[in-house]
Amino acid sequence: MDFKNTREFAQQLDAQDKLAKYRDEFNFPHINGKQVIYFTGNSLGLQPKRTKAYVDEVMNDWAKLAVEGHFFADKPWWDYHERFAQPLSKVVGALPSEVTVMNTLTVNLHLLMVSFYNPKPNRYKIICEEKAFPSDQYMIKSQVHFHGYDPDDAIIEIKRRDGEHNIRTEDVLNVIKEAGDELALVLIGGVNYYTGQVFDMETITKAGQEAGAYVGWDLAHAAGNIHLDLHKWNVDFAAWCSYKYMNSGPGNASGAFVHEMHHNDMDLPRFAGWWGHNKERRFLMEPQFDPVRGADGWQISNLPILSLAPYLASVEMFDEVGMPALIQKRDHITSYLEFILHEIDKDVDSTFEIITPSNPKERACQLSVFLHGEGKALFDYLMENGVITDWREPNVIRLAPVPLYCSYEDMYEFGQVLKKGILSHK
Repeated sequence: MDFKNTREFAQQLDAQDKLAKYRDEFNFPHINGKQVIYFTGNSLGLQPKRTKAYVDEVMNDWAKLAVEGHFFADKPWWDYHERFAQPLSKVVGALPSEVTVMNTLTVNLHLLMVSFYNPKPNRYKIICEEKAFPSDQYMIKSQVHFHGYDPDDAIIEIKRRDGEHNIRTEDVLNVIKEAGDELALVLIGGVNYYTGQVFDMETITKAGQEAGAYVGWDLAHAAGNIHLDLHKWNVDFAAWCSYKYMNSGPGNASGAFVHEMHHNDMDLPRFAGWWGHNKERRFLMEPQFDPVRGADGWQISNLPILSLAPYLASVEMFDEVGMPALIQKRDHITSYLEFILHEIDKDVDSTFEIITPSNPKERACQLSVFLHGEGKALFDYLMENGVITDWREPNVIRLAPVPLYCSYEDMYEFGQVLKKGILSHK
């Protein structure tokens, strides 16, 4: 499609958008009395309006039933999490038994590493990507220290080539090959938080496992954003937060995936707790742990229902829409935003460098823009004028045109504000 940098064209795209109605399902902040253009769903998604009803239901059940809500609420609390299995399995490409919800993201990655990082003197190294999200870096280093190894020796970071912003798949495969028999684990972010690059998870997973290692993925920026097929790709484990593209609220519960090939492996170490115990015998208070045969067997404590309620509201919305429709609009609206950026670049004496891959298969709902010659004053101008973006040093703004609630007219209007902001600082 030939795009146009006009409001009329953007409005025409919105009129043709089958997902446009979902924009009204969300609450938007306002700045100076005007609804914002929201580009930070890759950090915290907007609040779905239906969320309140789900939370109120739990509050009302608690008030009316107290402890009996565990079994007699409309959505009984003791199996509340099971309502996520079917819809979440579609989001991440898994069997329902392979997904669960529990804890928060980094906690889940730590717990999964109990099972999937058990280093030996001859096999102890971990591969991760350069400039991973800091929490992943801290987690991996602390795990290596815990097991008595030197992070400088045990952790292999895949580097970007000089002058390049993204990591080449061939370089990942070469690093896996070089690590060889010393490799214990590959743990990478499925979508790099800084650049928005989507990794070839299927190819990397296969290569890591052929080298004799486990392969896991941090899907914080991937779940609800890109096509995932974790079961088919034979991924060993994965975890994701729910508050970015899945709009469950700040710091909310994490999702986790464990491939069914590990469900009956009782020799695989794990930290146990009673909510991971055999569901039918859980309340017999038996001394011997008998894990649920599935991802639920990695749960430890009973679930925070008030946190799960907003997540369930969002998950059910995702089930209505379906990932194929979301991905189709995601690719189209991201391409339109890319076009707008290039058009504005022509109109001003400035240079934007989009460091996110230009190939739609290698990117998702994010464009990271290096603002050469511009400083944080431009970011501040955008914020003051109703465009909420994300700033990363040295001078990169991350823009996430989330398909559920961003409009094409938002993309056009952003371009106009950006142009005024640049010209005002000349």
